Amino acid sequence: MAASQRLLTDEEEVLTANRTFYAALHALDIALMAQVWLHADWVKCLHPGWDLLVGWMEVRGSWEEIFRSTGQMMISISRPLLHVAGDVAWISCLENVTTAYQNDFSSVMVETTNIFQRHQGRWMMVHHHTTPLAEPPPEASAPVQ
Repeated sequence: MAASQRLLTDEEEVLTANRTFYAALHALDIALMAQVWLHADWVKCLHPGWDLLVGWMEVRGSWEEIFRSTGQMMISISRPLLHVAGDVAWISCLENVTTAYQNDFSSVMVETTNIFQRHQGRWMMVHHHTTPLAEPPPEASAPVQ
């Protein structure tokens, strides 16, 4: 089999699904976001400062609200830790999120867990959980002399 025809590993497929999720965020694209998520009544999402959302319709509504109120979103991830266990996989990572609004912007560092389930041969997001990290105290970020 030619290298270009080789099958992707589960890890590569999950990482691709995760990249698609972040591409949807960056593009503020609800149609692309809908392609990433499993449309089930038990999926869950926890945005910083929000109550837990349960079911695809609530999750979709939250993304629509976020995309409607956001002018631009830049997210870079670091420290991705991936684990695949059968038909379930999760990625824990740090997100550096900068969001632009009409006359302002905000930046925050967020600890994130994205959980995927293999459904009909595709890795689909079933849970997105974010927790903002506390700002380091001023003395922790001061240069050492």
